[in-house]
Amino acid sequence: MLDHVGLEVTDFDRSRAFYVAALGPLGLEPLMEPAPGICGFGDPSVGKPFFWINERGRAPVSGAHVAFEAAGTEAVDAFHAAALAAGGADNGPPGPRPMYHPGYYGAFVHDLDGNNVEAVFHRA
Repeated sequence: MLDHVGLEVTDFDRSRAFYVAALGPLGLEPLMEPAPGICGFGDPSVGKPFFWINERGRAPVSGAHVAFEAAGTEAVDAFHAAALAAGGADNGPPGPRPMYHPGYYGAFVHDLDGNNVEAVFHRA
C-alpha cells in the first residue's frame, strides 16, 4: 500500500501554483511545507499530505504518471480545465475510458515538467 508519492520539479513556485490550481477541484490543498522548495498536498479533513513536490536544483526525472481520485465527473472536468489554465498541457480530455473498464472516466494533463497527471472517477 502506498503512503505517499513525490515528484521533482524544475521551478518550485510555478509548480506549486500549478498544483494548487489543478488539485483544488479535487479537494486537495497544500498541507505542509517543511523546508523551502518542498510542499505536501492532501485532503485538509484528513490532515496528512500524500502528494509531494520538491525542487532539488537539478533536472527532474519526468515521465511519471500520477492519478488522483475524483468525487465525480464534474470534478474531473474541473481538474482538467484548472490544470490547463495553470499552464498544463492537454494529454487527454475528460471522458470515458472503456478500455480500462466500463465505468472509468478520466482526464490527463502534462504538468510543467512533463509528468502525466490524471484525475479519475470510477463509476459503480
